[in-house]
Amino acid sequence: MFTFFRWLLRIFTALAILAVIGVGLSYFFLSRSLPDYNARLTVPGLEAPVEIVRNTHNVPHIFGESDEDVFFGLGFAHAQDRLWQMMLLRRTAQGRLSEVFGPRTLRTDELMRRLDIYPLAQRAVTAQDAETRAALEAYSRGINAWVQAVNEGARGRGAPEFFLFPGELPLWQPADSLAVMKVMAVQLSDQIQREVQRARTSLLVDPERLRDLLPDAPGRGVAALPDYATLMPGVRPSRDPLRFAGGALSPIRDVGMAGASNAFAAAPSRSAAGGTLLANDPHLGLTAPSSMYLARLELSSGGVIGATIPGIPAVLMGRSDHLGWGLTSSYMDDLDVFIERLDPEDPQRYRTPEGWAEFETRRSIIRVKDDAPMTLTLRWSENGPILPGAHYELGSVTPPGHVAAIAWTMLQEDNTSMTGAMRLMRARSIDEALKAGELVTAPSQNLMLVDNDRIAMQTLGRMPRRDADHLTEGRMPAAGWVAENRWRGTLPYSANPRFVEPAGGILGNTNNKILDRPFPLHVSHDWGDTQRINRWLRLMGMREVHTRDSFIEAQLDTVSQAARTLLPLVAADLWFSGEAAPTGTRAHLRQQALNLLADWNGEMNEHLPEPLIYAAWMRELQYRLIRDRLGPMAANFRRLEPVFIERVFSDTEGASEWCNIVQSSQRESCTEIAQMALDGALVWLSERYGPNPESWRWGDAHTATHRHSVLGEVPGLGFFVNIRQSTSGGDHTLMRGQTSGQDPDPFANVHGAVYRGVYDFADPDSSVFIISTGQSGHPLSRHYDDLGDLWRRGEYIPMSLDPDLARGGAVGISRLEPR
Repeated sequence: MFTFFRWLLRIFTALAILAVIGVGLSYFFLSRSLPDYNARLTVPGLEAPVEIVRNTHNVPHIFGESDEDVFFGLGFAHAQDRLWQMMLLRRTAQGRLSEVFGPRTLRTDELMRRLDIYPLAQRAVTAQDAETRAALEAYSRGINAWVQAVNEGARGRGAPEFFLFPGELPLWQPADSLAVMKVMAVQLSDQIQREVQRARTSLLVDPERLRDLLPDAPGRGVAALPDYATLMPGVRPSRDPLRFAGGALSPIRDVGMAGASNAFAAAPSRSAAGGTLLANDPHLGLTAPSSMYLARLELSSGGVIGATIPGIPAVLMGRSDHLGWGLTSSYMDDLDVFIERLDPEDPQRYRTPEGWAEFETRRSIIRVKDDAPMTLTLRWSENGPILPGAHYELGSVTPPGHVAAIAWTMLQEDNTSMTGAMRLMRARSIDEALKAGELVTAPSQNLMLVDNDRIAMQTLGRMPRRDADHLTEGRMPAAGWVAENRWRGTLPYSANPRFVEPAGGILGNTNNKILDRPFPLHVSHDWGDTQRINRWLRLMGMREVHTRDSFIEAQLDTVSQAARTLLPLVAADLWFSGEAAPTGTRAHLRQQALNLLADWNGEMNEHLPEPLIYAAWMRELQYRLIRDRLGPMAANFRRLEPVFIERVFSDTEGASEWCNIVQSSQRESCTEIAQMALDGALVWLSERYGPNPESWRWGDAHTATHRHSVLGEVPGLGFFVNIRQSTSGGDHTLMRGQTSGQDPDPFANVHGAVYRGVYDFADPDSSVFIISTGQSGHPLSRHYDDLGDLWRRGEYIPMSLDPDLARGGAVGISRLEPR
């Protein structure tokens, strides 16, 4: 027995030593890819020396003798810190993920191939002006110079992920940057999902009730649309839930999970210090690393500083000495789904207003790791690429003998959005910036601008020219063979909304409805929520003049206007009703919750129980209102729709009918449904967070997880590479932290501000910035999550255009010499 234990101890000791050696070797090889920010390197592709000065937070300040060399330096810095992220974006655009990840990404690759993302990017290179093409080429040379340095210096393949997912690393090309911009456009759009959702829901509920569940933003009403079943005979109603997410690593987002944002500006007359002010925070899915990267470029037109996207050689949001600019999602309706009728005698033909026409076709081969390659037959109609029914749930709204086509401004070959972004970055006035905006094709954005004296907002992107007799107004899929449904090109830039120097001296956008124009000049049918803009209007109206700090306060505001509106309606007949219930009963728990909510101001603070009670109650209430009519499809409405609840409990146009359970023999009142929903929510909360409501915390449920797109799913590694934080805010607060709506963690914060910037042109160097994680994409770097802690606490970092300040606080200076 003693001998057995002695050998067992020896084996355990040997295994422990081997484990330590293994961890040590892994760390050694993985850490080899950490860049030396103080290196002096000789690289090909440069005309003159470039200096990359990194400040305390690893923000590169890039100096060179020409603009091309500066863009070379930006490409080099992007590749040093985010090489894996950039290569993953490029593979996504090319439809080549399956070469590395195998069959699980096939569906994503298929969608990218069918949308023709990368070939369109290749053709768009020639559409850019000479200056932009030169910048793209210089930026590509910078990326490739770092890749070459990695290979020559045995620097751990450039990123730890390449050890686990090896593959070829082709040279970066100018088309790759344009393709990355197109992938971002796919991520920022949920128009297809909205059209499918509206069509499917219209088959299950009456038109009046459809207006409740999918309401228009307040403003001018619209005429009744034809029933989708009438438009498309053969489509059968279905209660199955819609599952919009594509394959692994798909850029497709669920409804309401595409782009969102805030931007607001003040003229000198509304600024305490007499200079213009601008605040901007774009909202995207939370990832590690963040989709944004801070950088400063010293161009011939002057210094620019702000947020970039690795893979794109432009400061997309930021400031120069002369101009500040921010972006918000415009929600422009720049995409339509068309249903094409196939020729029964020849499925290679489809019907047009002029008769039968043949699809344009092309073959494409997807290579798959450890599996046979897949051959696709890509097809296009006159309206756009054909997508199979498996994508975006299009099959559920496509009758037999038909296929779906996508018309989208993003798919136009002469897309000059990159040139527009480059000219905007170099603009020295609002007028120059507005002129540059004309070149932006897609994705559509609202551009918020300030210079030293003025403020302005302009909607960017081409608007489709639709016929006034379009049968669905672009709200639902339309028949592609009907002439009135087809696009007639795009509208001129002058048709896009523009606001310059408003009389009140304040401009703002929270993805809200910005103007009231009838179809077809409507811009959009679907807008962001109306609650954030109402809260913003209140905050702006509370002060005659604003400061940088008051703009920061508004950007970080966590008060839910939705909660302030809904609770008095929903709980009107429940508050302070009846005698005190015995301790331990369901009624007592309900009274505790109602008493807490009665004293609550609507602040979605992570340390409070009230936000959690409110969110759980409203979620359960909305589900109970719709589940008997929608069945399993109710799962597609698990995030709160405040206007729907408001319409129901205000009985707008008979909307209280939703409170009556169809399958029940008796008629339920809205108060009864509200009470049942509250009791159900409290049972769920008690089981999950304990029996005492006062000990519950919103932050325990509203946890932000910045998930690594690949390593975050690997058992064990996720603990080290995913960044988790307790957060305040919610779906309808200015400091937006959108919840997942999905079990088992329906209130997880999955979508929020990936960048925040506030610029004060009375003192430009007091401007502040932050991104949601750190600058580095390397999990072993101290800059992987260092900015994330500041972001969670609502703090910022200063970034100056003063070269001496940048060098004075530098943690590393890289010098690139031409070979």
